Amino acid sequence: MSKPLSRHIEACNNAPSPAHLLPFHFGAQQVGWVSPELARALTFLPRDFHFEGRGVAMAGRLRSAGQRSDALASAAQSLARQGFGRLRGELFDIRAAAEGPVLGTLDRGMIPQFGVIGQGVHLNGLVRRADGLHIWVGVRARNKAVAPGALDNLVAGGIPAGLSAEETLLKEAEEEASLPPELAAQAKRTGRLSYIFTGEEGLRRDVLHVFDLDLPESFTPEPHDDEVERFELWPAPRLLEALRETESIKFNVNLVLMDLFLREGLIDPAGAEGRALREGLNQGP
Repeated sequence: MSKPLSRHIEACNNAPSPAHLLPFHFGAQQVGWVSPELARALTFLPRDFHFEGRGVAMAGRLRSAGQRSDALASAAQSLARQGFGRLRGELFDIRAAAEGPVLGTLDRGMIPQFGVIGQGVHLNGLVRRADGLHIWVGVRARNKAVAPGALDNLVAGGIPAGLSAEETLLKEAEEEASLPPELAAQAKRTGRLSYIFTGEEGLRRDVLHVFDLDLPESFTPEPHDDEVERFELWPAPRLLEALRETESIKFNVNLVLMDLFLREGLIDPAGAEGRALREGLNQGP
């Protein structure tokens, strides 16, 4: 008997009620959630973090995005030394809402620790052949901290501070799959997915910006960094079977593929399963 595809949505949305977490504010705007343990660590930084009935807030004197970013960078160094997260050396923008204005920046490794919205891009590399739709998949490197050896999209990556989804896509496409910019620029934005996931690194409130790119049969992607070991071209039905019957695909890539198969009609979007899946693909911020 086939396994329910909804298990992948449930796995990505495993966060219980946030009742055990404390809201994290910039002034009147909530931008994240912190654990009681991290909040206690912040009590030793009273110049920059204040505690009130509604949770934790950055000091009111830190009014600009730059001031907040500087204070958070200093706090991140201290927190990392105490075992709260791992600094990645890459800044992400902080927003109260995914489409809202930038209120500050934070090291990527601290985004889950503060429960701040994280955004990324995912690219479906498609080849439409006479015998049907084929999809390029990446086999993740075995030394990756997250999902080593799992199947991935052709291109995927977090959106760094100051870049748009489109700019990030062009950067990641060249870095990860040796996609020329003029080819990657033909990708079409197709949707937005979201989920809320609790893991060892903290609370992930992720928004994924999904793109499709129709590629010529003559193009073969090549790994250009250490993200993937190799790329393979799979017939869509084979990839759908892997999605339905196995756990071989990176956890959030399952959502991207479900969205693709619904749009391409390989999963009936009008059926009971399809309608339930579509509803479940946006449970995050």
